[in-house]
Amino acid sequence: MLWEALTAVRDLGRLHSLASILIRYGFSDMVQRLGMGHVLERAGRALNWKGVANLSHLETPERVRKALEEMGPTFIKLGQILATRVDLFSPDWIKEFEKLQDQIPALPFDIIKKRLEEDLGSDLDTVFAFIDEQPLAGASIAQVHRARLITGKEVVIKIRRPGIRRTVEADLRLLERLARIAETEISEIRRYQPQEVVRQFTLSLHRELNLAIESRNADRMRNNFANDPNIVIPFHHWHLVDERINVQDYVQGFNSRDLDGIKQAGLDRKTLAVRGANAVLKMILIDGFFHADPHPGNIVYLSGNRIAFFDFGMVGRLTEYRREQVVDLMHSMAIRDPNRIVEVLLDWSDDTLVETDILVVEVDDFIDTYHSVPLKQLKLSNLIIDLADLMRAHQLVLPPDLTLLFKALITLEGLGRQLDPNFDIVSEAAPFLEQAMVDRYRPDILMKRSWRSFTGMMDILTGMPEDLRRLLRAVRGGNVRLNINLSQLEHFGLQLDRAASRLTVGLITAALIIGSSIVMTVSGGPTLFGLPALGLIGFLGAGFGGVWLLVSIWRGTRNLG
Repeated sequence: MLWEALTAVRDLGRLHSLASILIRYGFSDMVQRLGMGHVLERAGRALNWKGVANLSHLETPERVRKALEEMGPTFIKLGQILATRVDLFSPDWIKEFEKLQDQIPALPFDIIKKRLEEDLGSDLDTVFAFIDEQPLAGASIAQVHRARLITGKEVVIKIRRPGIRRTVEADLRLLERLARIAETEISEIRRYQPQEVVRQFTLSLHRELNLAIESRNADRMRNNFANDPNIVIPFHHWHLVDERINVQDYVQGFNSRDLDGIKQAGLDRKTLAVRGANAVLKMILIDGFFHADPHPGNIVYLSGNRIAFFDFGMVGRLTEYRREQVVDLMHSMAIRDPNRIVEVLLDWSDDTLVETDILVVEVDDFIDTYHSVPLKQLKLSNLIIDLADLMRAHQLVLPPDLTLLFKALITLEGLGRQLDPNFDIVSEAAPFLEQAMVDRYRPDILMKRSWRSFTGMMDILTGMPEDLRRLLRAVRGGNVRLNINLSQLEHFGLQLDRAASRLTVGLITAALIIGSSIVMTVSGGPTLFGLPALGLIGFLGAGFGGVWLLVSIWRGTRNLG
């Protein structure tokens, strides 16, 4: 087991805590299969097998969600990321993951004050005229306080929790090992690609830990909407920004859940729904840089039917090529082209082997299901979930950037329908899709694409002589290697090794039988029970070998069944 390699004493306490939580929520079998119990026993610790809760009335998704909540901030964040993987998990799992709340008790202000003074390099009085000691919000990574600069500007201070990076790094090390072992040892988990999920989660969490990255994201988003007075992105004060702190303008507005306040302020809910949808669609289809978590806590509505977006710690990025694929997918659904849709899905899933003809038929049925639905009755969330179900059935997996996209679209539609029950995101998306299709064939875009292809071809042609020279030099030097990557190669090797062991035991057993038979015919020498001792021992050894061989064959046959 790879857990044997876990020798860092600093992680053993955390490992014991995580294993105990899993056991308490009914996952003791998983703990044992991952080898976690064995490591803890060797470390001189005993798992607390008592006190396992009676969870027979809870479904597995709910037990997993409760375990993640108890395992702490890193695992809550992981669950929130998993909530975006509609391609991997069914709706009942997604529903539970979405319940994970990132709210934990706030730290005392004395601790926060000390961190602020360390980061600012001066007393708070030299920078702030006022700081509210009661936080506006508290989460696992950071907590937020309202304040006023000495210039009189109302701001919000976001401070990373002291010591959080050390805790997160320890959890990430354990998660990486856990994912590697789970993918190797537990076949039913393998299809969820735990190592890739953890890798993407690690990248996302490292970015979220750096509050200066959030400020850079906000600046980029503000530049993208510089010509739109209806979209507000708070200004970040860069002289008060670093990895552990950022300071941004305070924006007073109405939360999207405060429908009464929105009505009393005279705001038009339909206008807000349309402007919010247009803003997010522009982020996705035009800019390729979008807010990946547009939930109600990150959006407020302002006078004049304006909308302010906050918290750019989690953003999504789409390359030009990826945006073209998204447009192709949506356009192909509109014109009922299942073959093109299948091509896009297969491009997203790389080398996954599927029955293409069957997939085309099922995609055609999928399109037919939604094609006759009036636009006002069409829910994009249902369409995405059904598409994800279809992909799961064929073992197709979305690229990580698209999982954030789908999650953002589902959240956006929910916000829109909350403001306006008749909100139709498909109609709002249509002009963006049309514009994207037109822009793709603009003369300047075609020239740019042709020039890129031409320069790429010239690079290949001009570099070919040198590449051939290196290849020939490698061949002459005997440095050419052929690497073949076969699926299930490790399992095949184990089967081959087992077969060789059986063959060896069979040969030894046969040799013992023949040799013992010869010894039995020779007179003289020591006897046992009146029979030649060596011959009798040989027959006993052959008998044990034969029994082992039969048991091994029986076990192998049962495993195959």
